[in-house]
Amino acid sequence: MPIIALIIIGAAAGFLATRLMRIDASIVTTVAIGMAGALIGGLVLRFLLTVMGIMAGFVGAVLGALLLIWLWQTYLQK
Repeated sequence: MPIIALIIIGAAAGFLATRLMRIDASIVTTVAIGMAGALIGGLVLRFLLTVMGIMAGFVGAVLGALLLIWLWQTYLQK
């Protein structure tokens, strides 16, 4: 089933991409472009989400540390 879904989504994505870029291509080429684009786009998106997830964790850690420093300076330090 995932292969059929990839072909259908690839065909739709390839059709849209060839129309947006104003390329006259055959059906096979359109589907191939869509499938390759789906593969490349999926890999890039997964990479970006992984990097952003790590960065989000880092930003959260910095914000948490800032909050603890503020609480310490405000309530515990004399």
